Amino acid sequence: MSLVQSVDHVALLPAYLAAGTAVLVLLADLLVARAAATVAVATIGAAATALGAAGVGTGGERRTFCVGVDCSYVFGGRAALVGAVFALLTLGVLALSGPLLRAGRIPVGEYCFLLACAMAGGVVLGAAGDLITLIVALETLTLPLYVLVGLRRGSLAGAEAAVTFFLVSVVATAVTLLGAALLYAVAGTLHLDRLGGILAAGGDLRDLPLTTVAVALVVAGLAFKVAAVPFHAWAPATYDGAPLPVAAYLSTASKLGGVVALLAVVQRALPATVTGPVLAGLAVLTMTVGNLVALRQRRTVRLLAWSSVAQAGYILAPLGALALAAGRTPDARAGAYAAAVAYAVFFVLLELAAFAAVVALRPADGDGGTLADLRGAARSHPWVGGAFALALIGLAGLPPGLAGLFAKVTVVRALLAGHAGWLALVVALNAVLGLAYYLRLAATLYAAPGPATARPARAVAVALGAATALAVVVGFAPQFVLDLAAR
Repeated sequence: MSLVQSVDHVALLPAYLAAGTAVLVLLADLLVARAAATVAVATIGAAATALGAAGVGTGGERRTFCVGVDCSYVFGGRAALVGAVFALLTLGVLALSGPLLRAGRIPVGEYCFLLACAMAGGVVLGAAGDLITLIVALETLTLPLYVLVGLRRGSLAGAEAAVTFFLVSVVATAVTLLGAALLYAVAGTLHLDRLGGILAAGGDLRDLPLTTVAVALVVAGLAFKVAAVPFHAWAPATYDGAPLPVAAYLSTASKLGGVVALLAVVQRALPATVTGPVLAGLAVLTMTVGNLVALRQRRTVRLLAWSSVAQAGYILAPLGALALAAGRTPDARAGAYAAAVAYAVFFVLLELAAFAAVVALRPADGDGGTLADLRGAARSHPWVGGAFALALIGLAGLPPGLAGLFAKVTVVRALLAGHAGWLALVVALNAVLGLAYYLRLAATLYAAPGPATARPARAVAVALGAATALAVVVGFAPQFVLDLAAR
């Protein structure tokens, strides 16, 4: 029997644009051999990818690589949102990388090519319909980051961070692949929707010890990517050793990729009654440990890294409520998924804005420095300092950081709708705990500067990039994001 499989090239257009950007960057670097031309090609390609994802997403859900009703690539509203966010994050990191690239310690062509490859993996990840496509897309997003972390010439800290990230991520990938193989042995399929239907219908299959082990391995492997406790130890050291723009990309795009992958398997494939309690426990551990350790940090990037660990806990919390929401209304389950996606989107935009401000306030080829190095920065550079403070306030979930406030309210509302009031209380208590270090850093920016803390003005383009990112965060339509995430 022959199977006829059609290919929808319109659905694949965003992936084509992202992959084409990587190829064109290589050609521009080879043929033109000018840094400005290479960066321009990468910038135009990322912008085209964002527009392509948004354009295809407005036309409704499109499916391709289908056999019967099982499809390996499904591009709808959520995939469009994820693809556009990945492309915009790539644009933002390119804007932040100007001072670093001009310093001459990083090859421009390789840097832009690796960013474009990571963007291509992120675009495909949002539309993955089976476990193989999902894992390959996640690794396409992650593999270039190993090199980007250690790409700075002569940096021992960068080399150590790259090796740490590589070893931990390879182990996480192996664990995820083993879990996927065991799921295939149990159910005989890797398509997410079909796998979810089989496990939901077959009580005996769901209760097999092999199924429990497979689910645990898949969740644990993806928890590494999200930097959830206890799979988080690689994140602070890797972020601190990487160049600042790369640390920004790790903290945003890499974490978003892990969240999207985890959401896909939890929502469509794995039984919520099994994964819900595990994710609820991970969420509580992650937000609590992240906030407590962040209180003790004196280095800026490590504080932001531990902050992002805590933020991962807030993202996981709605998924943890699915065990309680599984027997409730479909609206409660859909609200939990949408809350996780919306929170992830707002978090990565605010985190990118915070890193943009750090880049603007630090030397072009330097690291993030200590909190004392930023003392009085808002007095010397009021626009950049104000943008940084606004980003921190948004991450804390306070007004006028409307995006962060909306995100936390959305998570708490989803938890209450899923009858997980105790988890909503833990989120609220951790949000109060997080205020201590966010407001401490914001107060440091406006404190009286010491004699050696004054910094020369950084590139105007970087400062404007930070302010523009914050404007996008505050002005973004929250309900529009939530509606797309629910689709």
